[in-house]
Amino acid sequence: MLAGVATAVLLGSMVPVTALLAHYPLFPAQAIRYAIAALLLLTFMVLRRRPLPRPSVRDVLALIATAVTGMVGFSAAVLYAQDYAEGGFVAAVIGGSPLVVAIAAPLLVRQRPVAKAVSGAALVVLGVAILTGGGAWHGPGLVLALLAMLGEASFTLFAVGAIARLGVVAVSAYSCVVAAIGSAFIGLWSSWPMPTGAELFAILFLAVMVTAVAFVVWYYCVSVLGAANAAVMVGLVPVFGLLATVALGRQEFTAVAVLGALVVATGCVVGLRTSRTPSDVSDRREPSEEHPELRPAAPL
Repeated sequence: MLAGVATAVLLGSMVPVTALLAHYPLFPAQAIRYAIAALLLLTFMVLRRRPLPRPSVRDVLALIATAVTGMVGFSAAVLYAQDYAEGGFVAAVIGGSPLVVAIAAPLLVRQRPVAKAVSGAALVVLGVAILTGGGAWHGPGLVLALLAMLGEASFTLFAVGAIARLGVVAVSAYSCVVAAIGSAFIGLWSSWPMPTGAELFAILFLAVMVTAVAFVVWYYCVSVLGAANAAVMVGLVPVFGLLATVALGRQEFTAVAVLGALVVATGCVVGLRTSRTPSDVSDRREPSEEHPELRPAAPL
């Protein structure tokens, strides 16, 4: 649970940092970001002096799907959606991803969705909608926002099986390699200007904290709690994003924002108080017979 909260803090902090890249080409920035993160993660794996896990064909397909939809595709959908919709509307739609994961994750392992997890995710979605204030849209704005929401959900859903087989660090590293290559290929049709000091800081922060660190911490959370239970923690991202923007003086902390944050927090509590969540995951050595997606994390 602390890992999920830490991920929300890191991802929430990216809100004001990403604004520094408003005038830098999207795909070159993504290629540099993921390349740096992949280098850091692969170096860490080599320093452990353990054999690098070899992904199977199934794992490779899962990693490609994660990188294409949940990383590169998600970033592009969020950026282009804001050309046709207000930021609050886009954020509110993306806030529906916990509900998608809470329903889809158990179905992928042929289990029924946990009622409390779905209820908690629904409260998180409501809280995010209140927190972001909805917003207006036109043209393809709704479609792009929905694609961003599905990308956010797929980042977790496609990686669940690979995490159990390869470990959290390997999945994070390999997905970054795929995302870096894919972004660089698309970026061939863009300019690659030298980043300014502020842009370089933003790229490095996103690469180290929001990618290399946050990916590992988040996948650790997913590997222990399971995708459905961990999904409700995503709702905390806009809460910490709000706190970051308020701290930088870019937004006021209103009563509506407080209400939305409280609803999100309530949803997280409800969603995580499920009978299938183990009381002490550190003592578990085998997947739960009742909930196969709850697996202990691979050693970091």
